[in-house]
Amino acid sequence: MKVAIIGGGVMGEAILAAALERGVFAANEVTVCEKLAHRADQLHGEYGVLATASPDAAMEDADLVVLSVKPQDITSVHGAIKPDGLLLSIMAGVRIRTIINEFRHDRIVRVMPNTPVAAKAGMSVWTATPAVSPEQRELTRGLLCAIGRDLYVEDEKKLDMATAVSGSGPGYVFLFIEALIEGGVAVGLTRAEAAEMVLQTVYGSAVYAQESGRNAAELRGLVTSPAGTTAAGLLELEKGAVRASIIEAVQAAHRRAVDLGGPA
Repeated sequence: MKVAIIGGGVMGEAILAAALERGVFAANEVTVCEKLAHRADQLHGEYGVLATASPDAAMEDADLVVLSVKPQDITSVHGAIKPDGLLLSIMAGVRIRTIINEFRHDRIVRVMPNTPVAAKAGMSVWTATPAVSPEQRELTRGLLCAIGRDLYVEDEKKLDMATAVSGSGPGYVFLFIEALIEGGVAVGLTRAEAAEMVLQTVYGSAVYAQESGRNAAELRGLVTSPAGTTAAGLLELEKGAVRASIIEAVQAAHRRAVDLGGPA
């Protein structure tokens, strides 16, 4: 299999590193297109892949082309994709219709990943055009599972929803982490002590929620004793309308994602 990764930034490198580590494809099968010479040299030296500044050279005869450039750079990517090749886009907000028009190609997978893919703990929501074969769908799933978890959706509109939830979600979580650390400092912990407690607590809570099979409301109830410390803290969060603010944040992010993507 011949693979072209167009764009060697954080996301492109995360996909490359995980795919090589999990054996989705081999280094000698990959060409990375990266305009910055020092970055191209770095990727070649670290992963043993070919590196070029030319999209045409990278995409020539490729079975899989991964588009990981910035959305505004899509018009600068020139190259022919062979008729049975798969074009996988992780460009935020760029709709399948736009990709088809730009590349005159209909085997398209569009993915909305999030930044934790850099730690192989990402969430990738994706959809595919009817022309994508069952084998190419399995290849996509294998690639995305190498960088975390994947969720397939039939309706492309749900990628805007995913942008608001899992795409922007790390930003909301990081804000919560930041505030929880500040709270720990406010009651007398050192910043280092608070950060260690908070990061493990958030991580452990997410893992527990995934593995327990229980919903979030039930898990919250298990940790909240009547008139206890957690109940006192949650009461303050409800007074501050934190729940409503989070819902409104997701709705605002969704509206913005729809606007950025243009007409559906």
